[in-house]
Amino acid sequence: MLQAILIDMDGTLCESEEVHRAAFNRAFVDAGLPYRWVRTQYERLLAVKGGRDRLAHYLRTEAGPGLTEDAVVLARRLHARKTAFFTEALAKEGVPPRPGIVRLMAEARAAGVRLVLVTSATLPTATALVNATLGPGGLEGFDGVATGDRVVANKPAPDLYRLALKGLGLPPEACVAIEDDGAGLASARAAGLAVLVTPSTYTEGADFAGAAAVVPHLDAPPPDGPVDLAWLGRLLAGAAP
Repeated sequence: MLQAILIDMDGTLCESEEVHRAAFNRAFVDAGLPYRWVRTQYERLLAVKGGRDRLAHYLRTEAGPGLTEDAVVLARRLHARKTAFFTEALAKEGVPPRPGIVRLMAEARAAGVRLVLVTSATLPTATALVNATLGPGGLEGFDGVATGDRVVANKPAPDLYRLALKGLGLPPEACVAIEDDGAGLASARAAGLAVLVTPSTYTEGADFAGAAAVVPHLDAPPPDGPVDLAWLGRLLAGAAP
């Protein structure tokens, strides 16, 4: 029986990666650094989950010679500025939720099915983005939050999903995860969860082997959707929706 839905944020709750990319680029300009991430480059860098880890990876492997500051230290400083720019942009523009997610969350609350946000982002970033997507206090609509700053290893490691399950006090067999990319899928699967994938604009056409199902979005037309609690219950039971 389905008792909880574990929901990824960026790309799953909303399409936010372009807002993130613009904020990273503003942070580079603010720091007087010559780096600019174009879309194709950022798509590749998204394989490294968590903004600070992504920055540190880039600075160590691709930024080139001439860095006068430790990559991890510089990444921490840049990420703080990026978060400020990201929050500023969200306050001005907002980010709409992906199709069907608000409906599904409302159905879950009404039925007593718990909701947990599971994101590689830090808590300040998650708070700003969820509130910009779902409205002020949007994070309060979740029964739990697992963020990348609370684990040692980010996605695709299973740590975030194990943290979420521990907080729920539930076995993975009672929950379904919703993700949009391969790293999230691998993370949830490694924690023993059945995973529904709804590809984002950055992950369309990727290989999602191991997913219990893949649909364009939660309001997809039959036979793939729309995804509701009964649909997820059948998915959890191993029956093709």
